[in-house]
Amino acid sequence: MAKMLALFFSFRISLKDWYDSGILEREVKLYNELSKYFYKIYFLTYGGEDDRKYNSYLSPNIEVVPMPFIREGGRKQFRPVMLIYSILMPFIHRKILKNASILKTNQIPGCWTAVMAKMIFKKRLILRCGYIWSYVALQNKENAIKVYIKKIIEKFSCAFSDAVVCSSLADQDYLARNYKVKAKVIPNYVDTEIFRPLSIPKRKDSICFVGRLEKEKNVIALLEALKGLPYNLTIIGRGSMREKLEKKAEVDNINVRFMNNVPHSKLPEILNQHEIFILPSLYEGTPKALLEAMSCGLPVIGTNVKGIKEIIQHEKNGILCEVNPESIRKAILRVMDNDGLKESLGKEARKTIEEGYTLEKLIEWEGRIYENIIIEY
Repeated sequence: MAKMLALFFSFRISLKDWYDSGILEREVKLYNELSKYFYKIYFLTYGGEDDRKYNSYLSPNIEVVPMPFIREGGRKQFRPVMLIYSILMPFIHRKILKNASILKTNQIPGCWTAVMAKMIFKKRLILRCGYIWSYVALQNKENAIKVYIKKIIEKFSCAFSDAVVCSSLADQDYLARNYKVKAKVIPNYVDTEIFRPLSIPKRKDSICFVGRLEKEKNVIALLEALKGLPYNLTIIGRGSMREKLEKKAEVDNINVRFMNNVPHSKLPEILNQHEIFILPSLYEGTPKALLEAMSCGLPVIGTNVKGIKEIIQHEKNGILCEVNPESIRKAILRVMDNDGLKESLGKEARKTIEEGYTLEKLIEWEGRIYENIIIEY
């Protein structure tokens, strides 16, 4: 396998951002495992010296490469500066990139830096598309110019990549239709040793949601669905809709507990305290929160939309519903009122994760890609 891997973080994203979002442990675990097969892995981040604080989470042969000239605590989220740095990065870190065997992007935003490095240093490039940038822009109804620019970046990056990886069949189809590229599907993984069924008491009539509190997560419809029902909901996450959701819960007298992002290692215990998990999104990629809840053996409800319907097999390992409050309400009542259904859905959910979403399988699939592009090289 390749000797050195350079991972380009998404535009403006740092290790500190991962830590603050509660996903640092989950995100770095993959590369800690991959570090067994590489002499060196470089993390090219958009953080300052603060990012070196997280070395204790990383294998010894993973080196953090932050933005230069940014002292500890001095990082600023100033987009023009970040954009200039993303363009100059291949030249600033040319010694590292000249020696790297494989370049890889973490997401599409910021991928132009990796493409430039590939062209300058003649390296192999893996383009990872955890989500499709232009598709999300379309769903969020961004203006046509922004969507067009994102599509141009995606098309250009796909054309210059040696391998393209996406997380779902729907994303694979989108890339094929729009850019004539055959992407490899590698879904998100779950650490099944951490996220597992635990023998702890359930909170009676409890429902859990984990995710960003933004419009696309459709939590407002979930609250509407729960109006007048005797259930309690735990919402874990941050986002711009937090205040609006809190007000609605108060006005409609819905029993809701709001929690900020929690450390990844503490999430399994919280999930296991609930009777069901629900993800009412308007669209998804391959939702990690859903996979982790299923790995804990929770019966899950998800909307019948892109990303979710590839994971949930209706009435086998979960329940699919539509995005409107009436359909969500009906699904909740159906699961809550049937203990036998809860048990069977939970067992099948865990089985689904064990068969197709483990870290071991992800390492196997990623390893094949690295080996193939090195052989071709």
